[in-house]
Amino acid sequence: MADKIKVALVGIGKIAIDQHVPSIATSDDWELAGTVSRSGTVDGVPAYTDIETMLAERPEIGVVSLCLPPVPRFAYAAACLRAGRHVMLEKPPGATLAEVYALDAMAQNAGLTLFATWHSRMAKGVQAAKAALAGKTIESGHIDWKENVRQWHPKQDWVFDPGGMGVLDPGINALSILTEVLPTPVHLKSAVLHTPANRQTPIRAEMTFSDGITASFDWLKEGIQTWEQRFVATDGTTVHLFEGGNRCSVDGIAQTMSELGEYPALYARMSHLVRTGTSDVDLSPMVHVSDIMTLGRRETAPAFEW
Repeated sequence: MADKIKVALVGIGKIAIDQHVPSIATSDDWELAGTVSRSGTVDGVPAYTDIETMLAERPEIGVVSLCLPPVPRFAYAAACLRAGRHVMLEKPPGATLAEVYALDAMAQNAGLTLFATWHSRMAKGVQAAKAALAGKTIESGHIDWKENVRQWHPKQDWVFDPGGMGVLDPGINALSILTEVLPTPVHLKSAVLHTPANRQTPIRAEMTFSDGITASFDWLKEGIQTWEQRFVATDGTTVHLFEGGNRCSVDGIAQTMSELGEYPALYARMSHLVRTGTSDVDLSPMVHVSDIMTLGRRETAPAFEW
């Protein structure tokens, strides 16, 4: 077996602790060799409080996985690429499309790997849905992506600041699945964005796309959380993805699921990209978010407090 790839995690918050750390720990491909965070650490792993020090002192760390919020991420990613490190980006890959295109150009010019990850594409039922819809024409579809921001982003005000995307932060997960499983691209036709009076980004959104596809995102869902997508093809085939894409049925019949979970699959993909000298920077889910923010009609919602 080839030597493990040394990786540093930047941004030791909830997503890093819940998903990235255990996925690295259980992989035969990876070794968590360092962390960068103002306050978070991982037991037994060398910790740094600034990226430049880590890059200067740890030349053997070849990959940096960025888990911090999207607005400050560009500067960290650019520093890593300038230092000759491969870079893995949490979703969304940046605050703007232009900055991710710039990072992609930097990586290509330096011969480095850049991976814009979409963890929901790695959900266990997504590839079964994609296979069932391959070569078909979509007649209609609907997405319900409804969860409780107080549960998943407790007191994280950045999600409601410019660049935080509001409900489109979880909603982009649904859009990453949509752009993976549909046989042909769709585009936005209209959207309504419900933005709290005291916040900058929406807390609910309704969207209409081409090919008869609609979507409803809600960040105030109490009780059972809902992450579902259903598509109907012109030949009558019905594909239902639920539990965030981790279960799939076709015409009511449960499909065989992939074995790896979302984040282990992301790290397996990153290992392949690094070892083969390639990149994966698909920005189609982020393009939809940009379109929603551009075309969306704003409506004022009640003020939101934690």
